[in-house]
Amino acid sequence: MHQFARTATAVAAATLALASTAALAQDIVQKDSAWYTDAQARIQEMMARQPNTNKAKNVILFIADGNGVGTNYATRLFEGQKMGKLGEEHVLSYESFPNLALVKTYNINAQTPDSAPTGGAMNTGVKQVFNTINLNENAIHEDCASENGNKLTTFSEMVSEAGKAVGIVSTARITHATPAAVYAKTANRNWEGEAPDGCVDIATQLIDAMKAGTVDLAMGGGARYFAPEDAGTMDGGKGSRPDGRDLIKEAQDAGFQYAYDTGSAERLNLDGTTPILALFEGSHMKYEHDRSDEDEPSLADMTKMAIEQLSKNEDGYYLEVEAGRIDHASHDGNLYRTVTDGVAFAEAVALADELTDDGDTLIIVTADHEHAIAFNGYCGRGSPITGLCYDVAKGQVKHSDEPLTGSDGKPYTVAGFLNGAGAVLTEQADGAYFGTRPVVTEEGATDPDYLQQALIPMSSETHSGEDVAVYAKGPWAHLFDGTIEQNYIFHVMNYAVSAE
Repeated sequence: MHQFARTATAVAAATLALASTAALAQDIVQKDSAWYTDAQARIQEMMARQPNTNKAKNVILFIADGNGVGTNYATRLFEGQKMGKLGEEHVLSYESFPNLALVKTYNINAQTPDSAPTGGAMNTGVKQVFNTINLNENAIHEDCASENGNKLTTFSEMVSEAGKAVGIVSTARITHATPAAVYAKTANRNWEGEAPDGCVDIATQLIDAMKAGTVDLAMGGGARYFAPEDAGTMDGGKGSRPDGRDLIKEAQDAGFQYAYDTGSAERLNLDGTTPILALFEGSHMKYEHDRSDEDEPSLADMTKMAIEQLSKNEDGYYLEVEAGRIDHASHDGNLYRTVTDGVAFAEAVALADELTDDGDTLIIVTADHEHAIAFNGYCGRGSPITGLCYDVAKGQVKHSDEPLTGSDGKPYTVAGFLNGAGAVLTEQADGAYFGTRPVVTEEGATDPDYLQQALIPMSSETHSGEDVAVYAKGPWAHLFDGTIEQNYIFHVMNYAVSAE
């Protein structure tokens, strides 16, 4: 650096220091405000942080399907309000994690992503083609032949080769897009129990992976894809496999433990050596709001069992945990079940954090994509997140008791969806769409079965292409910073388990 530049820099630094000293010497009127002191404490906390550069023995990847920044905001308020707070000030379990980044979620050929290639990106380190799983950019959706020569190496294959155990937990079908991304390679995410000649369906790929030792534990729904067509399954449903194979029996014959409800799950021998297959529903597991402890375990219960089983491996483990039904509730336009499953997800993360050591376990919390959720109006503090938007009150913190209205004179909810089953436009006899907003009350809006009002009529609300967040703690979590591509998550996991 030129001498003049160095001198100018020194003078600027000295001037800044003097200005700071003068500011500190002033009597700052707001210095006793909690807002002020909390921010000062936050600075001290940030200054005290030191990066964790240990080698990660364990990696837990939590994926809340469809839980983008907006949906996460709704869950934060919902949990906080359930605890008696106004909601906005609440902090979800993982929101206290020290490292944070924004994640770009698009697929190779899609601005708005699908869960299959987003899950695949996190498990292989490269972005993928819409509706495919763990194939490279040469793959073509639904083209069985395009699988040949285009299959990618998964993180589960890499870490199991290194001696680690691998587990998958999901409230969706275990053959569904996000959990399947741990082990499957397919040109169509929908080939869950049947695939064209020359390709292998996803359920079969899971059993093959468990037999090969690439997956040691799998818990979720989807029993129908593991049993012959019309054959009864232990969960009370029926199989749908057209090839007549009974993959559940094959797994048991291979020495796997099998569970199908809460009781059988509680009887599992978590010895760390015997593979576990647990299928609690024919299709997806129940929403948290509809779940009974006697019928099936919670996401936190399954996470606890998985950690207890996998942690007995002295070389460590990789565990992917998905809250799959957050996504499904948003597709239905039902915000209440979206956020109740979101709270269950936060509880599972908190329990995993409690059961593990930051010194050797990298915990990553993220989402695969966001939904077309929107937040309406100038709502006052504490407006119920699933209810009506109330006006800002003068002279007080909490909202007024007056609902805000649109130009049509009708109240509106805090949150809605831009498209979906709750659309105010309905098809008329002549095929045209027409409609007016029905009047919604607080009681109606907060009913668990209420569908949020939407504009564009669709049978299923869609994803959106917005960024999602990633929260992390543990070895090398500080590598998450700024705005990243989704496939980068794999590279942090891989670096953390490989660091010397």
